Amino acid sequence: MALPSPAPLLTAADLVVGYAAKKTPHPVAGPLQLALWPGELVCLLGPNGAGKSTLLRTLAGLQPALGGQLAVGGQSLADLRAPERARQLSIVLTDRIDAGNLTVRELVRLGRHPHTGWLGGLSAHDEAQVQAALEATGTEAFAPRPVGELSDGERQKVLLARALAQDTPVVLLDEPTAHLDLPNRVALMRLLHRLARQTGKAILLSTHELDLALQAADRVWLLPATGALRTGTPEDLVLSGDFAAAFVHEGLAFDAATGTFALHAPTGPAVQLVGDGAAAFWTRRALEREGFVPTTGPADLRVTVPPGSPATWLSQAAGQPPQTHATVEELLRALRQTPSGQLAGPAANNGLR
Repeated sequence: MALPSPAPLLTAADLVVGYAAKKTPHPVAGPLQLALWPGELVCLLGPNGAGKSTLLRTLAGLQPALGGQLAVGGQSLADLRAPERARQLSIVLTDRIDAGNLTVRELVRLGRHPHTGWLGGLSAHDEAQVQAALEATGTEAFAPRPVGELSDGERQKVLLARALAQDTPVVLLDEPTAHLDLPNRVALMRLLHRLARQTGKAILLSTHELDLALQAADRVWLLPATGALRTGTPEDLVLSGDFAAAFVHEGLAFDAATGTFALHAPTGPAVQLVGDGAAAFWTRRALEREGFVPTTGPADLRVTVPPGSPATWLSQAAGQPPQTHATVEELLRALRQTPSGQLAGPAANNGLR
């Protein structure tokens, strides 16, 4: 017998989000049709000012919607009292909290408040939930430490542990990787994906970590400046061109072949690049940084990256014998000295010789 299909944990129909100034509504995005499913990590992406934080705060019930219907756990969010909402939704914001002299364990225990009686006492089950949240986020080792002594990365994990201790089906996070260094950003995204899978929770986070989101997210909510939301797997949104289009007004050029944003816009002479593998990939990066335009077709400049490690680069200008180079630095130096290379771009004329 077929198993029943899971129901979405959060749904929105014709949702309009924004703010009201002097009782005049100012829509930011919408109408939106949304659904969060169990066991999925969803990344909310979009340029600055598109309304990501406004949408997240509306989904959490922290500000009212301007229109449409929003339901969590099959119930209208507007009809839920605060304690009921806190048993369905937990949220981690970027706002720095003043934890006073609380220890890590004491802060995480606060996540159990929606489930305790009016006296706030924790049962054995509550303590087990707190311990499980500490272990899941790797924060158990510094549970006795004061929150004020934590690094930014440690603090972010503790706030996530508090949200997990709250044990809600839906977890919302606003820019959880802000203020973290790259290793901690990668570790946190990996952790969130694992938690969604293992716990069956729906985890939604807004982020500017576009490259990481494309790797970690099961689904992307893409909110461009127009407010016309697109949803789908990262791969479908990239291949359809929707992802690149959402950021084109930010001056970002997205390369669908590599899944990265181009830092440089080469406009100089073409270089025929022959080869594949890691060495060819990084050679292309170096050529683009210098202002060259790597191509697979014929060109006056030709660079060959033979297979093998360590690589040996061959360069040849039209009408000249080939040259051998042991490093990318040597290759670039030789290309700059060719007549074509002197036209490559700013890097060729800033005294780098």
